[in-house]
Amino acid sequence: MSLFRLALANLRASPLSSAVNILLLALGTASIAILLLASAQLSNTLTKNAAGIDLVIGAKGSPLQLVLSGVYHADVPPGNIPASEVERWQEHPSVGNAIPLSLGDSFRGYRIVGTVTEFAALYDGEVQEGSYWDHPFEAVIGSRVAQTSALSVGDTFAGVHGLAENGDTHDDSTYTVVGTFAPTDSVLDSLIVTSTESVWLMHASHVHDEHEHDAHEEAHGNEAGEEEHAHDEHEEEHDHDAHDHNEHEQDAHEEEHDHDEHEHDHDAHAHEEQEHAPDANDHDEHKHEAPNHEEHGDEITLLLVQLSSPLAALTLPREINAETGLQAASPAFEITRLLQIVGIGLNWLNAFAVVLVVSAALSIFAALYASLSARRHDLAVLRCLGATRGELFYLLFIEGMLLTIAGIIFGLLLAHGGIELLGQWLGDGQGIVISGWTWASGEFALVGGLLLTGSVTAMIPAWQAYSTDVARTLSAP
Repeated sequence: MSLFRLALANLRASPLSSAVNILLLALGTASIAILLLASAQLSNTLTKNAAGIDLVIGAKGSPLQLVLSGVYHADVPPGNIPASEVERWQEHPSVGNAIPLSLGDSFRGYRIVGTVTEFAALYDGEVQEGSYWDHPFEAVIGSRVAQTSALSVGDTFAGVHGLAENGDTHDDSTYTVVGTFAPTDSVLDSLIVTSTESVWLMHASHVHDEHEHDAHEEAHGNEAGEEEHAHDEHEEEHDHDAHDHNEHEQDAHEEEHDHDEHEHDHDAHAHEEQEHAPDANDHDEHKHEAPNHEEHGDEITLLLVQLSSPLAALTLPREINAETGLQAASPAFEITRLLQIVGIGLNWLNAFAVVLVVSAALSIFAALYASLSARRHDLAVLRCLGATRGELFYLLFIEGMLLTIAGIIFGLLLAHGGIELLGQWLGDGQGIVISGWTWASGEFALVGGLLLTGSVTAMIPAWQAYSTDVARTLSAP
């Protein structure tokens, strides 16, 4: 019988102890592997989505919020900026390209982005089916949007205000799908891209509807006021006739004098009412006045900037931040800072996983040492049957390595399987794809470290087996 089969038979002789040791090592391995996989994929995805963007220019506020909203579309922007800033910064010598984004609406949680056709080039996006827009309210959708919403070229949809699916729906202005982007494994897959004019017209129409609603309520109030004024005049004439009838027997001169005075008061009252009454022409102008396109469409949300030279990264942000209403945020810097904050929590989790691995190694050592103590007589018999000291050493060493390798394999299966299930459950969250069918570079170091730990753990009991005194062991009761 070979040493491998003999070691395997020894492990099978104590199945519960072997299973517990394998499980402990597998849990420690899986914990570290999950952290490595998740952090590596998150970092790679964030870096990929921001690869073509050097700066984000937007309203004053949180720079991290500006980057999350403009680059990853995972947050609301801090505010809007004048559309005149587009031409200003596009002509700046330090800027190679500046792409405007107008945000605010979404469809089933997928953000609608008003921009220019060059926007897709930031993510190496190409139209797979259909074409770009030629008119307002035409849109090109990402591959994941097309997959989950079942939208295709020619279909129409209505956006909602904000990122929530239960927001106010713009049913009066619908978009038409004219194209679909090819998959890019980036945030573009989860976006709906249209022209900037479409977003401006959408919000201008929304404001126009509010104006018409207010004008309708004001017209209704004016009509009620005019009816009340006519009713008051009718009652005033009736009181005037009664006054003439009661004063008919008085002196004619006094009656004429009183009558003229009353008419004079009535004319003054009518003139005062006429001055306070709303002018019909003014009312009609207010009611039918259309919203000014320049007034409601002269803002964008932010600018995605590509610098003309590396030196501009040092000078341009300082120049932009000196503006009263603008700020410049670097995606690379903000994401690095975010990952450092997240890394603090990951370090604690890694420390806990290391504790599990050390516990598993000690457990393997304890199991092998206990097995050695129980099998000292058997090992002495093997020596009598011709086994060498080296063969006894390798027998115990193989047993320890079998437990270690089984724990590593089981732990890696748990980690990759868990990550894949997590990715299927989360889906494509704003271009962040999590998959178990990948291998993090840190896993090589993990496997090597675990094998080294297992070999050191098995080395001590194996050396004890190598040093077994056959005569003393067989003579012991």
